[in-house]
Amino acid sequence: MMIFFRKPSSASAGRRAPESFSAIARFAFVAGFVSLIVTGFLFSQYSPDQVRRVAAKIPHLDLISNPDSEAQQAASEYERFVFNVSDSELHPIDRLIASSRKAHNDLVAKRSFDVATAAAKYRDRRGRHPPPGFEKWMEYAIGHDAIVLEDFFDRIYHDLNPFWGLEPNQLADRARTWHHVVRVRDGKATPVGDVAGRVPWLKLWTDLVSEAAEYLPDVDMPINYMDESRLLVNWEDITALVAKAEAARAMSPPEKTVRKYRGLAYIDTARGANETKAYDPAWITTNSPQYWDLSRAACAPDSPSRQVAALKDFSKSPSLPFGWRPAYSSEGYVKNYTGSADPCSQPHLRSIHGTFIEPLSISTSTELIPLFGGCKLPTNNEILIPGAMYLTDDPFYSGGDGHGPQWTEKKTGIIWRGVASGGRNKKENWSHFHRHRLLEMLNGTTVTALEKDGARAMTFDMAPLQAYDYERRRNGSVGEFLSQVADAGFTDLLCFPGGQCDYVTPHFHTLPSKPMAEQYVNKFIPDADGNSFSARFRGLLLSTSLPLKATIYAEWHDDRLAPWLHFAPLDNTFQDLHAVLDYFTSSAKGDAAARLLASTGKRWGEQVLRRDDMLLYVWRLLLEFARVCDENRLKLGYVDDLIIPVGSH
Repeated sequence: MMIFFRKPSSASAGRRAPESFSAIARFAFVAGFVSLIVTGFLFSQYSPDQVRRVAAKIPHLDLISNPDSEAQQAASEYERFVFNVSDSELHPIDRLIASSRKAHNDLVAKRSFDVATAAAKYRDRRGRHPPPGFEKWMEYAIGHDAIVLEDFFDRIYHDLNPFWGLEPNQLADRARTWHHVVRVRDGKATPVGDVAGRVPWLKLWTDLVSEAAEYLPDVDMPINYMDESRLLVNWEDITALVAKAEAARAMSPPEKTVRKYRGLAYIDTARGANETKAYDPAWITTNSPQYWDLSRAACAPDSPSRQVAALKDFSKSPSLPFGWRPAYSSEGYVKNYTGSADPCSQPHLRSIHGTFIEPLSISTSTELIPLFGGCKLPTNNEILIPGAMYLTDDPFYSGGDGHGPQWTEKKTGIIWRGVASGGRNKKENWSHFHRHRLLEMLNGTTVTALEKDGARAMTFDMAPLQAYDYERRRNGSVGEFLSQVADAGFTDLLCFPGGQCDYVTPHFHTLPSKPMAEQYVNKFIPDADGNSFSARFRGLLLSTSLPLKATIYAEWHDDRLAPWLHFAPLDNTFQDLHAVLDYFTSSAKGDAAARLLASTGKRWGEQVLRRDDMLLYVWRLLLEFARVCDENRLKLGYVDDLIIPVGSH
């Protein structure tokens, strides 16, 4: 029987993917957060009148729910305020919300509903055919009401792109023999590795992969069992690998495309059933205070941080760059969330974030090896998967079945509980840690003292009035306000050496822990990094409260969440914290905006952060990783949609 093929459209066949990662854009998360890129452009175009016109054109977000839902009611309430205020009363955050809504609706309009459309968009964006097995992946997505947007998967191709520059059989071998592996063979997933005395991450990830294993090729997923990320490959080395990968990128003619993976039987046979010795590159395990130097070597040579060495003396109070106006912010508020998380453009992060001051432990390599993990810095080279804590039903992370009362029944409160993690805080450096700074900035007594006598706290200065000019700041009542609404404290000071807390007890004392479900009674919940990412973020998004999020860590879901629509972003300096809280709490309009973000974030999270969505992400990632490890990878692909049935002419 003769087989005919449709020729890919010229748009697909003759161009590379927009996120074809050039070396220069290595750490900008190219194509990540497409909605934010659009947001940055729209912001510069929006006058106050245009903000109102945007609201008029977008009365509702198409996919969030029925007209009577909490999210739709919140949108309508906020729009009434936007319509009826004078230009002088519009806040910069109003413009950020408007542009985020517009960008998000434009993004959702690109949704795919069938495999042919999804495959065409894949080819147009990626410059390759989809991987074999793509049709089963899409079938599951359709059957489980997943929102399929090609933009949602940009992270996969960013993470895997350098690995195309490595030899496939070597990749397959190193993945197979790692210390902890989720292994798929003959349609079944099994955990491999000693997990005695460890958290159950391997089981959680294996259980997830098992749900798609019958549709997966033979593949090994080696995982990072540390909180901290482990790979920091020099910029020059990654540049060379990316250039090699890009030079080989091509779309094979359908008739010459290989439609089945080779499999891993050859490597299993060669290794032998009992041979599991892992390939371990050289690991840097000492001198954790110099972690910044390892990270900046992964920045582009012309980036601001590349030539700034790690800070060695933390005896002076941290210096925050109040006079600095980064490109990722507008009028003091974050507009490009990806940019706000990038340490390559922010040398000051070396002295105000625990990751770069003294991480609790390091085990870092500058060699690229296949390794999957739940989070990473923009400079790290792990392959992202959903954090294992997002796969557990533990109410410590999720809050359990309850997600909090409706907005109108909530307390206008700001709550935070957690341990003093983020690294090894001790007498010489504790005032530079980001969680300590967050808590001091939420302490009404501390802030009042700063307002009255102009003193500085141990961890921060008040942002100058010319940067954030609002009534509470002008009349010196920010501290009084915080004393009324804030409930923030450490549940463990985690002093070093253990138990010797004299250096910090004059400034902090511990508070009892409080279950997440009880915290959801409050309207606002800040979220800050710990030793790595905060595993509570998904729970906060799915609650009826509004997360205020600051982070330097990337996660699997970043491309599907829109700041100023699904949560409120904060700068990692926290210099915008007081002003953001003031906007949301000083007027009915601000409260309506907070309700809009909280309810829209919850409803959107229920549609794109489900277990099904995490499964689809990992499923697609493993199809792609199996292809990268296949010696036929340049010709391997899904082309069934290009076949012209005989007799159709």
